Amino acid sequence: MSKGLFPDNPAAELYSGSKQERRSYFRRRRIIRISILCLILLILILFCIYRYTNIFSIPPKGVNSLSGEGEWAMYRHDLARSGSADSEVPVLQGTLKWVFSAGDPIHSSPSIAGGVVYFGSRNGKLYALNAATGDKLWEFQTGSWVESSPVIKDGVVYFGSNDGGLYALDALSGKKLWRYEARFGITSSPAIAGGKIYFGCEDYYIHALDLKNGTWIWRFETDNRIISSPAIVDGILCIGSVDGFFYALNSRDGRALLKFKAYGPVVASPSVYDNKVYFGNTRGFLYAVDAKARNWFLENNITKYWKALHLYGDLPKPPNPAGYLWSLRLGYSSISSPVVDAERLYVCSGSSVLAVDLSSHQVLWRFKTGAQIDSPAALSNRVVYAGSTDGRIYALDASTGKSLWEISAGGSALSPPAVSGGTLYAGSHDGNLYAIK
Repeated sequence: MSKGLFPDNPAAELYSGSKQERRSYFRRRRIIRISILCLILLILILFCIYRYTNIFSIPPKGVNSLSGEGEWAMYRHDLARSGSADSEVPVLQGTLKWVFSAGDPIHSSPSIAGGVVYFGSRNGKLYALNAATGDKLWEFQTGSWVESSPVIKDGVVYFGSNDGGLYALDALSGKKLWRYEARFGITSSPAIAGGKIYFGCEDYYIHALDLKNGTWIWRFETDNRIISSPAIVDGILCIGSVDGFFYALNSRDGRALLKFKAYGPVVASPSVYDNKVYFGNTRGFLYAVDAKARNWFLENNITKYWKALHLYGDLPKPPNPAGYLWSLRLGYSSISSPVVDAERLYVCSGSSVLAVDLSSHQVLWRFKTGAQIDSPAALSNRVVYAGSTDGRIYALDASTGKSLWEISAGGSALSPPAVSGGTLYAGSHDGNLYAIK
């Protein structure tokens, strides 16, 4: 075989060329190396811009929602989960208007729209009642208990069931329009915004579906079950998980914007006011977090090692987590979703209802009930309404915490109350839904 055609050392042939050829060869190699490095750097820059900014996928700021005038059409009244509704009707007097018996415990919070009150029961049914009289209009049977609170939008009622289904029913007839199979129980109350419906699930995922037909759009995985219900403000979805983290996601595509470590399960829904998110964990801590904050690079991976080295004296104390504004230890094992207004938070913790000043972060007043409170309060006309496992529903003056009236619910009042049309609606573990005026 000819060595001229197949030299043993191709580099030797190259080096045997002219000086100009050698210079051209090495120049090309340098250009290729520099180009590769620049490409890698560009990819890293684009990744960081995508991961830590909203330049490529801006949350849709117009994605918000409120109940109609005088209605309470979703869990905690609105997508900010404020739990607060302004009303021009007189303050409720604590008089029983009507009682409807579902026969099994009611943990689902009622939703009211178009003169109809909708709620679920542990008998696996969703009910629709005449809000004025309590007469049953229709019922729909699922495969397991219904603790998810319904949301009503454009004549359709949406809710989850412990049978793993997210249902869409005709609000007038109760006829099933579609069902999405999540396979695991849904306790989280769904939120509707921007043509999508969002909910958490015990499969560890946050799901986003097309509102019209229930087809899957995206899902985001956490590290444990999701009982918390999503709040959505300016296109940012806020939710907690049993894994001990609070999450802020881009509602458009499910991309994580903030993962905030709360050092305890976050099972209640967060509440949002003025771009600040308020939520508690089951260890008795109340947190305030900037809704528009973003994690710094590898924050949750690096911080745990930084803290360990700080304890050994090798590094200074790490900074506060991204988004952290303030926190308050209330000293009880669980905290429900806060009610938010311009100056105060009203939060149920342990067996008490507390008012917290948003400026000083101090507890202004505390009202103690006879037992644990496991559901959030509601606010209307400067009156705070809260149910307790002592079997009573309380009305408190929002300014002073003084009791205005209380009424027996016959069993643990675990259903978060809702106020609409001059009436308070709340379910009880005794299987009854109470309407109080």
